[in-house]
Amino acid sequence: MFVTKPVITDRNIRVAVVGCGRISKNHFDALEKHSDRTELVAVCDIDPIVLESVVNRTGARGFNSLTKLLEESDADVVVLATPSGIHAAQAIQIAEAGRHVMTEKPMATRWADGKRMVQACDQAGVRLFVVKQNRRNATLQLLKNAVDKERFGRIYMVNVNVFWTRPQAYYDSAKWRGTWEFDGGAFMNQASHYVDLLDWLIGPIESIQAYTATLARNIEVEDSGVISVKWRSGALGSMNVTMLTYPKNLEGSITILGEKGTVRVGGLAVNEIQHWEFAEPHEDDQQVQQASYATTSVYGFGHPLYYDNVINVLRGEAESETDGREGLKSLEVLIAAYLSARDGKRVALPLDY
Repeated sequence: MFVTKPVITDRNIRVAVVGCGRISKNHFDALEKHSDRTELVAVCDIDPIVLESVVNRTGARGFNSLTKLLEESDADVVVLATPSGIHAAQAIQIAEAGRHVMTEKPMATRWADGKRMVQACDQAGVRLFVVKQNRRNATLQLLKNAVDKERFGRIYMVNVNVFWTRPQAYYDSAKWRGTWEFDGGAFMNQASHYVDLLDWLIGPIESIQAYTATLARNIEVEDSGVISVKWRSGALGSMNVTMLTYPKNLEGSITILGEKGTVRVGGLAVNEIQHWEFAEPHEDDQQVQQASYATTSVYGFGHPLYYDNVINVLRGEAESETDGREGLKSLEVLIAAYLSARDGKRVALPLDY
């Protein structure tokens, strides 16, 4: 990747947010925490009532179309908090306008679209950031350190559970929700950050076998599913996801069983280290109790930390932690899972070369 846009060191970084729905609040809150280094210059939404509300809250200039925003604002980076199925077209438009792109998960709903996004940003010489804020949570940072330091020895088995609930009213709240074209199902939308853990923590995947089902919700996509995973290292694992948990969100967890260690990070959204045991002690063990935190939100508190990295990258002070190519890794797993479930067969990775 060759970035030709100059770094920004003499002023605050100007940010625009496109799509002012459910997740946008996390972005506005994060920007407020970094107001010493950023400036929210524009917001965009096609709903005039929503747009007016956000303009009143933020004081940023409002636009009802991305085209107008790009023509009339001076944003350095444009954040996409829009339906997943339109991320690709919007990201390409932003890149061609010479602006950096930050997109919420998943970066796209189709494998080809994700690759087009990366290619367009490469050609325009701009950066593509894919939001993976859960990686920044203290619990997962500690777990990542343990894996990277090879404290587990050989990893034998991994299990990921996402037992949440999304009532029919959630899907009915917007026409794009629960559709193949714009949204994706329980894996691609709600559990996307947990799919990300499979490669980020454990390493490259050799193959997967998946089953999906739409058991209770009136939607096009799955409300439940399971994936069996084999990593290139030989480790085996599974991922179990449902949006039908009664009566409320129950668990977002990962358990790693290794030659020299066993760890379970659970809670509502991988926010509690529930078991931490290794053959050899390490100074990181002293951080276990402090790493756990209370949360009522499945989003966690990683957005401000994610923005910190983005800001530092645009200032030329850091490398991007989750760029477009990193985002493609979890998208590839997601697409492979859907292909496996559709065709009833094991799917090997990579999908293409």
